[in-house]
Amino acid sequence: MSSPSKRREMDLMKLMMSDYKVEMVNDGMQEFFVEFRGPTESIYQGGVWKVRVELPDAYPYKSPSIGFVNKIYHPNVDEMSGSVCLDVINQTWSPMFDLVNVFEVFLPQLLLYPNPSDPLNGEAAALMMRDRPAYEQKVKEYCEKYAKPEDAGVTPEDKSSDEELSEDEDDSGDDAILGNPDP
Repeated sequence: MSSPSKRREMDLMKLMMSDYKVEMVNDGMQEFFVEFRGPTESIYQGGVWKVRVELPDAYPYKSPSIGFVNKIYHPNVDEMSGSVCLDVINQTWSPMFDLVNVFEVFLPQLLLYPNPSDPLNGEAAALMMRDRPAYEQKVKEYCEKYAKPEDAGVTPEDKSSDEELSEDEDDSGDDAILGNPDP
């Protein structure tokens, strides 16, 4: 039983060391969020998503559950729940794969090569098959509207809070001198 938990730890550490931002949901290693960026030179480039990952007890023998938290327009992603219809993850998962494979290969491939014949988002699939330029425009609109770094809760938000913190430090220093004359 310790083998799957060691593998879970190892895969999670490998993901973190591959420069992915990982946010744990609780003390366990079964549920976490990962910052995922759209593949370069694709219509998803510039988009940043928060992806929820749940590892089943039987991981790595059973595939992880993957879902986008912020909205993405894609034929194989349910627009409301963010669930991913990904053949490799759902049907052909093997213990040889790890979490880095999910974020460096499987999800980028899904975005680069959508499969409109097996849709979770019927509207996106129909638009993609009927009017590719309109589909691509809608993908870009969703990226601009829902997939900015702050929508995924990442870097720029952290940067602005640091700036606010440094401004607050200057202000609080003055307040501390003026506000505490006598105990």
